[in-house]
Amino acid sequence: MNSEIVTYESNPDSHNEWGILTAILKNHATNWPIVYTLDNDRQIYIGETGSALRRLSEHSKNKDKSKLARAHIVHNTQFNKSASLDLESLLIQMFAADNKYDVINATGGLINGDYYDRQRYNDEFRKIFEQFRDLGMFNHTWDSIRNSDLFKWSPFKALTEDQHIAVGQMVEGILASIRSNAQTESVVSGGPGTGKTIVAVHVLKLLVDIAERRRPLKDDESWDFSKFFTEENADLLEGFTFGFVIPQQSLRETMGKVFKATLGLNKAMLVSPFKVGSGKEFYDLLIVDEAHRLGVRAPQANGSLNNRFADNNKNLFGSDDVRFTQLDWIRKRSNHRILMLDSGQSIRPSDLDNPLIEDIVATAKKSNNFYPLRTQMRVKAGSDYEKFIREMLSGVATDIPDFGDYDFRFFDSIEAMEAQVRKRDATGGFARLVAGYAWPWQSKRDPSKFDIEIGGRSYHWNQTDKDWINSSNSIDEVGSIHTTQGYDLNYTGVIIGQDLRMDPRTKEVFFDKSHYFDRGGMKMPTRAKETGEKADFLSFVQNIYTVLLTRGINGTYLYVCDPTLRDYVAGLFAKRSTA
Repeated sequence: MNSEIVTYESNPDSHNEWGILTAILKNHATNWPIVYTLDNDRQIYIGETGSALRRLSEHSKNKDKSKLARAHIVHNTQFNKSASLDLESLLIQMFAADNKYDVINATGGLINGDYYDRQRYNDEFRKIFEQFRDLGMFNHTWDSIRNSDLFKWSPFKALTEDQHIAVGQMVEGILASIRSNAQTESVVSGGPGTGKTIVAVHVLKLLVDIAERRRPLKDDESWDFSKFFTEENADLLEGFTFGFVIPQQSLRETMGKVFKATLGLNKAMLVSPFKVGSGKEFYDLLIVDEAHRLGVRAPQANGSLNNRFADNNKNLFGSDDVRFTQLDWIRKRSNHRILMLDSGQSIRPSDLDNPLIEDIVATAKKSNNFYPLRTQMRVKAGSDYEKFIREMLSGVATDIPDFGDYDFRFFDSIEAMEAQVRKRDATGGFARLVAGYAWPWQSKRDPSKFDIEIGGRSYHWNQTDKDWINSSNSIDEVGSIHTTQGYDLNYTGVIIGQDLRMDPRTKEVFFDKSHYFDRGGMKMPTRAKETGEKADFLSFVQNIYTVLLTRGINGTYLYVCDPTLRDYVAGLFAKRSTA
């Protein structure tokens, strides 16, 4: 399967440039699906067609694409329509993440469907990438691009079927509600790795493309989001104000790089809940990623934030009533909202509580604005992996399912696990050690002190809380839940501290408060003084370790500190090895 890239550069002085291109294409199966790029030194457009001459002629009449003087045509007579669409989607993602060019494609809505012999085609796609790189069209290597946040959160990703349904129906609902002058609140629900953030970014990019009339040139039914690109819809979205809310500072900083590099998006769209509450701007649409991490009225990290929380409540509602949450601020400041929710990723008593989340979900279901995501996109162990992790952390798992080629291992030596993580990082990048908050952060005040001491090994907690995974020293540190939630890694080495233990006699898993050092994680909602409610810290800690154990795309390694829990987990792995 040998692919060829034909390069054509238009001559502005030529009166017969399309005749020349016709002659070139006649020798390259013009009635066969092809993938092509149009580019100049600054911009690039990636397309696919079964009629190259007609499509390129259309581009020559388009005021934006006619400025792209070069054409590169990927030709392979063994490519069928599915393979060509798959290659097109991949190249769009790769060029967008490489960031050498501004990718001017609109978000089209291609479904990530399987097809015959896909792996063989994927092997050929990498060779095609290398050909483009030899032409000087990529700055970075294959692995570097695919490890980047720009690739992982690309708004050009082909969507799973449930993601595609969610994006299409939410955009359709927002446009309909604008016509009827109604408000909407949608919920996208899914466990770790189901692609909630991808849906959020995709919806935003699609709406911005519609508003800016960045219509995809697609006549294939697999790109059915092109139906939204009408003059009427563009007029409806004229002057529309968008905001993308991320509660966690670290994730907000990282997402800023993605927005800065994506045509139509910008970092100013990214806002914290506090900024929404204290700002003067009213938003037509607020998309809230990790909405389960929105806060209720509770003691904040410092006095300034305590005052801001109270001031926001007073300014928006007239009083600092303890019932008001950051979600109430968002509702007050927007016409339309999309909430990305997973109650299983709430990690503190000050996060939105389960009864409130259940009420949000019930309301969304009643109004047909609830969109569940079930397909596992991150962890290559499959959709049963999270279920097993939760059972293991509860002490009720009896055996480990077959996770195929997923590299899931238990280590009885922290030194051996660290060595394996370093080996993986050296060969493929983005392998990290992470842990529950079972050790105090001593190095925050005294950098000379180590934070974590295990088996003769000493470690520092993450020395930055902004984009830690991409920081230069992260391979030598241990990340916490606050610097890893929402991120992907290739391989993760997870240390389960003694905040999660197992009773030697009853074999029940329990939370050990004496080994839990997240001060913010112990702060109760202010209303608890009146209601007397208690926090289920065991569930929060189990949620933390579930999040940590679902970061690794290709593999997860596990070390357990509590002796009884370690013996239980070791027994599960021993049983698997003898099966």
